[in-house]
Amino acid sequence: MKAHTRPRRSPAGLLAGLLLSGVLAGCAGPQVTGTAMPAPGAAPSTGSTPQSAPQSPPPAQTPAATGSSCAAAVSAMDVRAQVAQLVVPGVDAGNPAAVTNLVRTTQIGGIFIGGNKTTLLQNGALTAVQQAAKIPVSVAVDEEGGRVQRVDELDGSLPSARELAATKSPDEVRALGEQRGKQLRARGVTVDYAPDADVSDEPDDAVIGDRSYSPDPAKVREYAMAFAQGLRAGGIQPVLKHFPGHGRGSGDSHRGTVTTPPLDQLEQTDLLPYRDLAEYGRVAVMVGHLDVPGLTDGVPASLSPAAYRLLRGEFRFTGPVITDDLGGMKAITDQYPLPEAVLKALQAGADAALFSSGNGDVPAVLDRLTQAVGSGELPAAQVAASAGRVLAGKGVCTM
Repeated sequence: MKAHTRPRRSPAGLLAGLLLSGVLAGCAGPQVTGTAMPAPGAAPSTGSTPQSAPQSPPPAQTPAATGSSCAAAVSAMDVRAQVAQLVVPGVDAGNPAAVTNLVRTTQIGGIFIGGNKTTLLQNGALTAVQQAAKIPVSVAVDEEGGRVQRVDELDGSLPSARELAATKSPDEVRALGEQRGKQLRARGVTVDYAPDADVSDEPDDAVIGDRSYSPDPAKVREYAMAFAQGLRAGGIQPVLKHFPGHGRGSGDSHRGTVTTPPLDQLEQTDLLPYRDLAEYGRVAVMVGHLDVPGLTDGVPASLSPAAYRLLRGEFRFTGPVITDDLGGMKAITDQYPLPEAVLKALQAGADAALFSSGNGDVPAVLDRLTQAVGSGELPAAQVAASAGRVLAGKGVCTM
């Protein structure tokens, strides 16, 4: 995901590319109706797991029990519990006890593990996190390969998207995705903010650059789909990013406002990988902080109702939609305090709000969202619908 592009480590003695592939496994399916996946403790159906990463036992059953109706599960939750399912803060992977306490005290729907620390990804540390949750927690990383990796020092390095498309067939990329997905799943991860579906001919070290498979939208689509299908086969939920297209943006949203070409130009190139989303199978989509002339007109797409209407309407996507990082990117933080940014994103149509920094602000965020539902600023029916998609995406109920 764009929000968490950090210079990757320089791992010594890592396997170069063949050992693994980023996290993606989109199951082919006739409709994009959500992102149902094995419950967080479930094992992938095939393949071995790293000896250093024993699988966690399944968490205790919750009110949103597997197989039950998501509408019924959501209706049994109070407003604060519902809005808590819609936030995904970044956590310190070097402090598992603090992460467990955050989940226990706030009952948030998900966590994001960024940066280079890996303590939380070893020795079953995520088991305690899941045991602290009444409803299983989604555990996300942004494992793209290349410059954006989280488990390379644990499970080996994965080439960048551009290198994969230049040196591997789609079938090989699918297999690499499945292997990486199984490795991530064995460590307790359930979601990968990948593949990058941006179309770009930028230099390798540019904002998107080698994170893009190709400047050819058809090739981007082919390889992103292969990686997504691999992740799904490995038990990981893939997340396509950065809708509606960051590959030709004017800069880096970590540093400020990013403007893309006008919508009519995006429709000819950048948006093509998002056509016929049902062919990807069950995926989620991340919306970027991108100002699109003719669509968002001065507002970042992540906070723009028009961007979500485009995704839900013209692109007929019915699965979960998450924002890019609302807490660590100046395109947002220069304009809004975190609680207001999260509120605006959910008002615009996001199902889940991601913020890599500010997990100490989670109670304030939940206070603001609960207040907004009570005042009518954030429609209760909209919150319930988003909570249902989030729960279905975690595989704890059915839509």
